[in-house]
Amino acid sequence: MLIRRERAEDAPAVASVHRSAFGALYARENAERAAGESPAETTGRSPAEYTGRSSAEHTGRSPAERTGRSPAERTAPSPPEPPEVDLVARLRSDAGWIPTLSLVAVEFDTVIGHVCLTRAAVGPFPALGLGPLGVHPEHQGAGVGSALMHAAIGAADALDEPLIGLLGSLDYYPRFGFVPAARLGIAPDEPDWVSHFQVRPLTTYEAQITGEFHYAEPFYEL
Repeated sequence: MLIRRERAEDAPAVASVHRSAFGALYARENAERAAGESPAETTGRSPAEYTGRSSAEHTGRSPAERTGRSPAERTAPSPPEPPEVDLVARLRSDAGWIPTLSLVAVEFDTVIGHVCLTRAAVGPFPALGLGPLGVHPEHQGAGVGSALMHAAIGAADALDEPLIGLLGSLDYYPRFGFVPAARLGIAPDEPDWVSHFQVRPLTTYEAQITGEFHYAEPFYEL
């Protein structure tokens, strides 16, 4: 597996990754709700869904596991497009887009995962927002998401960025050095995000970087 910068021709494959990853996640959660269960906490989504998560590397069924469905199931309307697909498209045309920090995981010339970091701010200080992070369901659980996270953090640190913020699982992201933002005097500008909002200070971080965290505008448009 190779982690590299996204290329222009990767855009359709990146959309496909997020479509399959988040589509499977939403389908599973809808099924759990229909059964009267509480959706399991996963490794997260983008703030577009305000769910306290910011990625999709979860245990979704692969296409091979979906064989054997009834004819009615096979002819059912396609589920709605996951908002993360549109989010990435909007981010690419936004002033907050940083091409060098949009990364893909590639296996045998096929894009199987994607993550991006976009320009954000903590008060007057520059920062980065992470998300969405998506891994194709057939490759989840194999360390692809972790590899993308380490690559993104390393790339941001090499560019002298001081801090990364994200809305995500309190079980998943601390392994990459993320801590509750409140510990560093940082708060998201959406109160509903407080419980799951985390930050990762990098080498150039300074204690004076405190205040309200604001993502690139497309995160608030979906």
